[in-house]
Amino acid sequence: MRFNKILVPVAGTPADNGALDLACTLARTKFRPGITALHVIEVDRSLPLEAEIETEVAKAESIMAQATKRIEKNGCAAEIDIIQAREVGPAIVQVAQEIKADLVVLGIPYKTHFGEYWLGHVAPYVLKNSPCRVVLDHQLEQVIA
Repeated sequence: MRFNKILVPVAGTPADNGALDLACTLARTKFRPGITALHVIEVDRSLPLEAEIETEVAKAESIMAQATKRIEKNGCAAEIDIIQAREVGPAIVQVAQEIKADLVVLGIPYKTHFGEYWLGHVAPYVLKNSPCRVVLDHQLEQVIA
């Protein structure tokens, strides 16, 4: 398989590391696809979409600094993008369309909800609506949601 552009959404969870590592491994081909790390700041509907939420922006910048370190540690280069949106899933799909991504790599932490394994809301949305292939990097650490 040949990828030209890989999108890796990051949320500040340990699952981000696995997704970033996987994207860098896939990028170490002779074609050297570009990697875009994306963080989506979810804006509450009671606020204007353009509202600057200083605490969330600071958190996003910290998350992206960690992602940048991880990517560079793996010997890759990446573009970093922070956007604001009402919902994370549609924002990921929109960015994948805009950058013409060939692959989305999602880190999925192990979560349970009422005792059952749970993917959350973002992964099913991205799987259903993505304009390209999606790889889920399932983490084994259990997190109770």
